[in-house]
Amino acid sequence: MVELKEKKANRYSAIIAEVFDRHYEEGKTRIAFERDEFEEIMAEKGMKRIKNPGDPIYSFKYRYPLPAAIVETAPEGYEWGIFGVGRAKYEFRLVVPLDMTPRMSKLAIKIPDATPEIIGAYALGDEQALLAKVRYNRLIDVFLGVTASSLQNHLRTTVKEIGQIEIDELYVGIDRSGSQYVVPVQAKGGRDRHGRQQTEQDIACCRQKFPDLRCRPVSAQFMSNGRIAMFELAMQGDDIKVVAEEHYELVPAKSITKEDLMLYRRGAGID
Repeated sequence: MVELKEKKANRYSAIIAEVFDRHYEEGKTRIAFERDEFEEIMAEKGMKRIKNPGDPIYSFKYRYPLPAAIVETAPEGYEWGIFGVGRAKYEFRLVVPLDMTPRMSKLAIKIPDATPEIIGAYALGDEQALLAKVRYNRLIDVFLGVTASSLQNHLRTTVKEIGQIEIDELYVGIDRSGSQYVVPVQAKGGRDRHGRQQTEQDIACCRQKFPDLRCRPVSAQFMSNGRIAMFELAMQGDDIKVVAEEHYELVPAKSITKEDLMLYRRGAGID
């Protein structure tokens, strides 16, 4: 299975590197291409045909790093990302990297684990397990300070000038003053990584489909120690910025000590 995945990654790398090389000119910050080019390259190079032509795009946006031949052309302080610009149309775009590495020095907040044990037994992957833990433990409510409900998971939709996107889970919420929110959540586990284009497309989707609600994008990540890191993100100018970061540790209720509670009270400015 590992060998098959490596072969697929190598084939995808060869295709995407060829697409980039065909269009690259030094000094360009945006390089347009179309998905139909994949078929041309596979035919020319005698490669096995890809059953899902969109899979290489998805893989390099969310799972694999771009090939070294592409990475090395980016100026210092920038990186290439792949962005949708229409149906089956994309562009390589030079962007400032978004650092979503959890701070290991961050205090972990213990939360009584409300995840049904059967969910842990049958979750089909890291992403599904993470979304379930966020949902059952109401971590969106805790993190954002709103009452939120899951509207839909794995929402696939089309956004004008971007094309098809997928949001891992979409919440809607309300706060004490009656303000309403839409919260797109991207869950990252295993080798998946959060790219800034995900947040940009989530914000664009929410602006188009929920124009009266405030959009508060969230990224949830499994950490190596089993904790869950959560980030609230926002656009500032042309950049994606981290608004808030918290780490949560799901534990049996009895393992939360008086000392833990006193620590959290001090952090909240109580006492």
